[in-house]
Amino acid sequence: MATAPQVQVRPGKLFIGGQWLDAADGRTYATINPATAEPITHVADAGERDVDLAVQAARQAFESGPWAEMSAADRAKILWRLGDLIDQHSDELGTLETLDNGKPIFESRYVDMPMAAEVFRYYAGWATKIHGETIPVRGPFLNYTLREPVGVVAAIVPWNFPLLLASWKVAPALTCGNTVVLKPAPWTPLTALRLAELAQQAGVPDGVLNVLTGSTRELGRALVRHPGVDKIAFTGSTATGQEIVRNSADTLKRVTLELGGKSPNIIFADADLDAAVKGATIGIFYGKGEVCAAGSRVFVEKKIKDEFIERLADRARKLQPGDPLDPKTRLGALVSEEQMQKVLSYIEKGRAEGARLVAGGTRAAFGNGKGYFVQPTVFDGVRNDMTIAREEIFGPVLAALEFETLEDAIRQANDNPYGLAAAVWTRDIAKAHRVARQLKAGTVWINTYNNYDPAAPFGGYKMSGYGRELGAHALEHYTQVKSVWVNLKD
Repeated sequence: MATAPQVQVRPGKLFIGGQWLDAADGRTYATINPATAEPITHVADAGERDVDLAVQAARQAFESGPWAEMSAADRAKILWRLGDLIDQHSDELGTLETLDNGKPIFESRYVDMPMAAEVFRYYAGWATKIHGETIPVRGPFLNYTLREPVGVVAAIVPWNFPLLLASWKVAPALTCGNTVVLKPAPWTPLTALRLAELAQQAGVPDGVLNVLTGSTRELGRALVRHPGVDKIAFTGSTATGQEIVRNSADTLKRVTLELGGKSPNIIFADADLDAAVKGATIGIFYGKGEVCAAGSRVFVEKKIKDEFIERLADRARKLQPGDPLDPKTRLGALVSEEQMQKVLSYIEKGRAEGARLVAGGTRAAFGNGKGYFVQPTVFDGVRNDMTIAREEIFGPVLAALEFETLEDAIRQANDNPYGLAAAVWTRDIAKAHRVARQLKAGTVWINTYNNYDPAAPFGGYKMSGYGRELGAHALEHYTQVKSVWVNLKD
């Protein structure tokens, strides 16, 4: 393996109320480098007592701390400063992300970290622009609204984009004046802990941002059930999202969910095939396929299908897994052995159900031979009722399907429980717009794939969740509206 850039990886503690604390029961667990299957360090393993302590710290900071009295302009300065600090430490943060997640350093350093910084600066700009309105009501009354923060937000983030997706939740929550308890995924805690240090350096008051690391699902359940938490912002699997909704019902928490996907990538015969092949490759193999919006179902018009699939499979064969710390690597290690075995089991299921394997399909040996690498995999001859076309695999596995007409493409694309993202490739712009309107997905890309911006909303239809992240739309989920009536009679 290549030599890692010099980063200081210390044993991780919990960040609660501005203090670094051991777990209440003293437990720790190891976070593993998926490229080597070896421990990176140990971090605190939080339990229910730690959840209670963190929520109390967040509640106090929200109700009576300096955050509650701070002007929006001063909050903006702090968030902007935090964005700048992420930029300044992007080499370190990118290396930590790659060590923890297995993604190529090119992605973590030059894609994830710059956008995370940009998200904080984008929402810093919003801080002074969140306001109420006056309403011309009937009678001798003045009616106006106040847009107020919700309270204590539990931000539960996944392991595929640990710091980036944390920024999608923490930045708008803090911008609106809320306080946050951030729970990173068990496998990828390191950048969340470093974010807490940078937030403190930026001037975020004690208790406003708290970070709980833990190895079990009970930690998330405790946050969801806690009566002191006002809102849950979750990104992760659909099954876990459903559980969160059930467990939050007793306390009627606000909940936003960005869940799974099985996104259709539709290639018409009149598309620029070079661009479409490249786009389909990025759509499924970027991030090792561990991307909720991955273009894991590619629908190709019959008259060009054979040529398209061969060209795509050829690119897949040339895209070999490598050392995630090598700047030239474009395909890293899956996040854990459990995830690798899950992906391999889906590959076997695809074979068993009659799909034709045209590229990849096996575990890839690399480095010390213990890492969790899987070859880029392409299946042809897939039917829309096959398991690999129905269920989210979350790995570098593409299912290729065929269509004959525009209506057939839309019907098959929408025939799935998920509705997170989709893409259309065609030179006919009118056709592209028609298809985009009929696809049941929260994001549709036309002649491109995997584009994101802090100003553009992101979220799903159907089983891909509800609510939106990024853009102005996210602010609605972190504020509540109060209507005030004033009697103007003598």
